[in-house]
Amino acid sequence: MKLLFFLCLIQFFFCNWLIPVTDPTEVCYTLTAKEMLEADDFISPRIYGNFWYDKPIFFYWELILAYSIFGVNEFASRFFPAVFATLGVFATYFFGTKLYNEKIGLTAAIILSTTLEYWYISHAIITDMTLFCCISITLMSFYFGYVRKKFSLYYVSYISAGIAVLTKGPIGFLLPGLIILIFLAFEKNFSHLAKMKLPSGLGIFFAIVALWYLPMTILHGRDFIEGFLGVHNFLRATVTEYTKTNVIYYYTIIFFVGFFPWVFPILYAGIKNFWRERKLPKLDQREKFLLIWAVTVFVVFQSFATKYVTYTLPYMMPIVILFAKFFVRREKFFWRMTAGSVILFLVGLFVAIPICEKNSGKEIAEFIKPMIDEQTLVLSYSNDYPATVVFYTGEKVIRLVDSDDFEKLKPRKMSWTSRNLMPFMEVKDLPSDKKIIAIIEKDSDENFFADWKMIKELNDYKIYVR
Repeated sequence: MKLLFFLCLIQFFFCNWLIPVTDPTEVCYTLTAKEMLEADDFISPRIYGNFWYDKPIFFYWELILAYSIFGVNEFASRFFPAVFATLGVFATYFFGTKLYNEKIGLTAAIILSTTLEYWYISHAIITDMTLFCCISITLMSFYFGYVRKKFSLYYVSYISAGIAVLTKGPIGFLLPGLIILIFLAFEKNFSHLAKMKLPSGLGIFFAIVALWYLPMTILHGRDFIEGFLGVHNFLRATVTEYTKTNVIYYYTIIFFVGFFPWVFPILYAGIKNFWRERKLPKLDQREKFLLIWAVTVFVVFQSFATKYVTYTLPYMMPIVILFAKFFVRREKFFWRMTAGSVILFLVGLFVAIPICEKNSGKEIAEFIKPMIDEQTLVLSYSNDYPATVVFYTGEKVIRLVDSDDFEKLKPRKMSWTSRNLMPFMEVKDLPSDKKIIAIIEKDSDENFFADWKMIKELNDYKIYVR
């Protein structure tokens, strides 16, 4: 246990205070939580002074709590992703130990903590690590309740699923629910649903979900329903946000990259064993449950039109437990790989920090903030709006657009442009009586700013003053 705790400190917490908040995803969460804290409003997410409905409330509550304790900074922003990553490692240890034995539980937990995808998401300011823990606890408690006939454990499933829905939305209930139904179908035991405390359990589940969804519906009505369920759930599942990632092999690539470095010895041994035996191994009930869990997650998210690296994270616990059955028989090799992985990720951290700095407006914010007064207008003229400048300066940054692009970027309901809630201004409307600081993307058309003074180049931006 001490070994796992020390490993988690190194893997998930070390140097988090040095990693700046990045554009475009992380800052959406940090800026929203910051604005909610400043407004003393812990129900309605808001960004750029507007209500918005990208994600449910639970992760914002985590950030608000961390900011209240540690202040609004990088360590606080990354604190709860690291906490839930640690919780996930210990949950894997517990589940693997109870399924098999302590050696497999420990091996699985160490593998999980030293895989590339888990390491990355443990540092990322996003909802996925919390969702991972909630879905894992939902399915763990279901399985133990099922095999041990301790039906009171199903209440843990309902509570955890409720928190998952507060974290990410309906997928927090639908995904583990589908996995449970498929497992019961393989078991030919749908009659077991009658023992799953459905009336009282669903009552608890809906009571948890109603803590946020009910007041949001009352306060914001149709705007909330269309924005949250329409754009950020239905649209995300049916209309691709990024065409390049909507390919059938996307999550296959993510699997091999995400489980680096552990997947390659497994792949080699699996191919070698199959070639020798020419048959698939027999599976017991535990292995069937783990495989159903992993494969269902993979297939569900592969079927979604919008695909993200982080979506398949919930399949990692069952897969690392299956991996552990291989590595537990190769103890020396396992510990060598563990040591090499830890060293590799420590080196990788110091490679990741400058990459994050390049994808953050922190340095720009520190440079321009002393220059801003009440008469100063701060503009952004680029394809990617640098929201981190808003987060780090606390100032309004107006997105300057050409007239031809204004209509394309204007927020519309049931469209990806609905997320464009930052303040806009057309070039033709620029005031002539104000001091202006403009943050210009280097590959943007800079002819308009030819008569302005360029005072600094930072990362991919130039800073002009008029």
